[in-house]
Amino acid sequence: MSIRLGVLVALAVLVLDQGTKTAVLAWSDNWAGPMHVITPFLDFVVLWNAGISYGLFPQGEAGRWVLVAIKVVAAVGFAVWLARTARKVEAFALGLLIGGAIGNAVDRVVYGAVFDFVSLHALGYRWYVFNVADVAVVVGVIILLYDAFFVRASKTPPSGSSPKAASDPAGHPPA
Repeated sequence: MSIRLGVLVALAVLVLDQGTKTAVLAWSDNWAGPMHVITPFLDFVVLWNAGISYGLFPQGEAGRWVLVAIKVVAAVGFAVWLARTARKVEAFALGLLIGGAIGNAVDRVVYGAVFDFVSLHALGYRWYVFNVADVAVVVGVIILLYDAFFVRASKTPPSGSSPKAASDPAGHPPA
């Protein structure tokens, strides 16, 4: 059943997200500085995102709760969508979105901001700092977009044509 898949994925994302955040926060107390080098292209940092995305538009206390409400409404909306789908790929993607939204909402409720810690960089360029919930949301959106534009769209007949008009019962094209 697709709803089970979506719920299990959402729970897995939530547990993985909160578990990694808790572990990195505890571990960061032992770091010599604000950053810990993991590989030549990956660092762990402690970054509290009080903004919407990428630290943009930092929010005060009222904004914090508005963002929590938006994430909860999004998670509920995705859950309604999940309950209505029978497609496993869609359920999987929706589970990623639900788990990611709830994971970051938990941070805002508990800490007042989202904890981001993964910092990728190469050739002098640094990308934004993110967490497991952010990755789940991005991957969920990519799966839904790919499914909508390439998988489902390829199965939809062109408008104005019907399968019956395309050929007669013997398989001959219309005259």
